[in-house]
Amino acid sequence: MSTEIEPFTVAVPQDQLDDLTDRLQRTRWPDEETTVGGDEPWEQGMPRAYAQQLAVHWQSAYDWRQVESRLNGFPQFRTELDGLGIHFMHVRSPEPNALPVVMTHGWPGSVVEFLKVIGPLTDPVAHGGDAADAFDLVVPSLPGYGWSDQPRDTGWSVRRIAAAWEQLMLRLGYERFGAQGGDWGSMITSAIGAYHPDHLAGIHVNMPVVIPSTPSEEMTPIEQAAVAGLQHYMTWDNGYSAQQSTRPQTLGYGLADSPVGQMAWIIEKFWAWTDSDGDPLTVLTADELLDNVMVYWLTNSAASSARLYWESFRDLDFTPIGVPSAISVFPHEIFRSSKRWAETRFTDLRHFNELDRGGHFAAFEQPDRFVAEIRDGFRSMR
Repeated sequence: MSTEIEPFTVAVPQDQLDDLTDRLQRTRWPDEETTVGGDEPWEQGMPRAYAQQLAVHWQSAYDWRQVESRLNGFPQFRTELDGLGIHFMHVRSPEPNALPVVMTHGWPGSVVEFLKVIGPLTDPVAHGGDAADAFDLVVPSLPGYGWSDQPRDTGWSVRRIAAAWEQLMLRLGYERFGAQGGDWGSMITSAIGAYHPDHLAGIHVNMPVVIPSTPSEEMTPIEQAAVAGLQHYMTWDNGYSAQQSTRPQTLGYGLADSPVGQMAWIIEKFWAWTDSDGDPLTVLTADELLDNVMVYWLTNSAASSARLYWESFRDLDFTPIGVPSAISVFPHEIFRSSKRWAETRFTDLRHFNELDRGGHFAAFEQPDRFVAEIRDGFRSMR
């Protein structure tokens, strides 16, 4: 296995962008949802009028080259880990005592989620912060996502990715580092904490995966709301995970062939999981939403990204974590935890905060709050 680290630049051929425009022009639209004019226009999924509005913007006003340039403004690399080529950004701080942190996205996210926070976290002084809070950031694309390779065999589970991330940090010369993540990134970060603690300063997660441990009659209002949110998810919101954890390949044919299908599959989750009062365009621009969709479309990773659910979703790991830990709970997160629930799994909990705004894509939606949480969370772990 090669241990070389090679520079990488995102350079999408123009014919791929031309093909996208052609496909958007030829979209075959389904009939309109039967809840038109109702109180819940999204209850059957993304409304057709909303999808058509985004598709028109995508075709006529969206510019991929702008986000491509932003991505290429950060140092990017690829290296082979456990037989698979992995793409990552590696942004070193100008501060000599910066804490290295590997930051991991989830589904349906990408490294695009973190573009707003890389500057403030790596160079806090330039963004009104304290040099003592500086980080070196390593931001990988998950296996099967973005510009990382698509696995050709089974076995790329959360635990295998956690082991690969430890090797990545050691290969970059970091003998002591932190880990951070949300969604699948939270589970991978937790797995690093549970199974690879030797080089770990500590972890921060913004979607702690814990088991509610309080009898219903003893729950606080916050805990009751968290359980109600989980019940809503299981009743109305987990169809995507059932499909991706059982038949990701079947799903992939439609999403790989239809840009509007891929867009709707992803952006519906931004409607469901952002703190946006029912319209993700109130917290993210159309361009930002499409930037993230484009990572999936251009890399043809609908099926390969979904396979992480097939590998891991039916066997979630609740192994206790003894390394120093920090948790941020955003109010519109899918799975929320109280502090006492979190302490049953994270046994050295240094920081726990329930925020007033934000959702599942915290760094994307609320970058200032996210940056403050990362700084506060790791302050006692340096």
